[in-house]
Amino acid sequence: MAECFTRLGIDVDYVFSGRPDERYFDMSVFGDYQTRRGISFATRHGRLNYQGTLQQLRVGRFIQDVRRFDMRGYDVVFNDFEPITAWAARRAKVPVVAMSHQSAFLSPQVPIFGGNFLLRSLIRWFAPADIHLGVHWQPFAENIVPPFIPYQPGDFGNQSIANKVLVYLPFEDLSHIVELLKDFPDKEFYCYHPDAKDTSLNHIHLRAPSREGFIADLANASGVVANAGFELSSEALKFGKKLLLKPLQGQFEQQSNAMTLQNLGLAQVMNYLNSEALDEWLELPAGQQINFPSDATPLALWLTKGQWSNVTELHDTLWQAVLNKAPKAA
Repeated sequence: MAECFTRLGIDVDYVFSGRPDERYFDMSVFGDYQTRRGISFATRHGRLNYQGTLQQLRVGRFIQDVRRFDMRGYDVVFNDFEPITAWAARRAKVPVVAMSHQSAFLSPQVPIFGGNFLLRSLIRWFAPADIHLGVHWQPFAENIVPPFIPYQPGDFGNQSIANKVLVYLPFEDLSHIVELLKDFPDKEFYCYHPDAKDTSLNHIHLRAPSREGFIADLANASGVVANAGFELSSEALKFGKKLLLKPLQGQFEQQSNAMTLQNLGLAQVMNYLNSEALDEWLELPAGQQINFPSDATPLALWLTKGQWSNVTELHDTLWQAVLNKAPKAA
């Protein structure tokens, strides 16, 4: 979308929060972007760590960042579940259009793991918005649009390498991942991880975060082993890769993603790093390719028109190319 905004001459300032500055990479497309501390969630051994999350929470800093954010001159805040700009905009009475996977869960039709009123209230409170556009793999409701994937499978060639597997489990201990993969020497695992440095341990190829390298390895891998984040799952589906998901325990979004994809027949799920589950999954055939849109122009034009309450035409336009190929919801 950043490239689309630039091409259409739309003036955008980008603000990111929720991770240390050194954890941002391949960000040149966003120009002179800003960062804030924001609110992030701590994890440990593949689970959401509630105590760690509370310990690193800086409520005073968050309130200060909201109050100091200068909203003068902005027509709209286009928000991807980012709380500082959402609350600063509400304080300054600047309209907020939210577009995020989290927003999809505000629709009762969307499957949610352990769904209840409290969770939906938390989503509305965390990053408040005037308009919510949910992003999901199925058109569960009128305000839900498909994910945008800026690549076409043919951009990287169409040949998948049968014994190549992409692994991205950033919430797991790297040593535990290596332990899981070492018993499958007939496969070449390309394992990206925040704690990894570029090196190879026989058939396990550790890789430091790199967007360009990651997409290239995704394109010709036969399958993906990952946590159940929405973005990577969407990219894998666009490329037609089979999925083995290990959701982050205690995180409703990832558990809901895993449940939905499993019910759609688009992924296998393991609740811990399970060698038997991996062995069974490696024998499965290739995944199903889903034609999610690549061109964000219809969304960008809809955003600039300012008629945000009318989402029907946008919904129909974006799903038109997807629906004939996507599986029906279970």
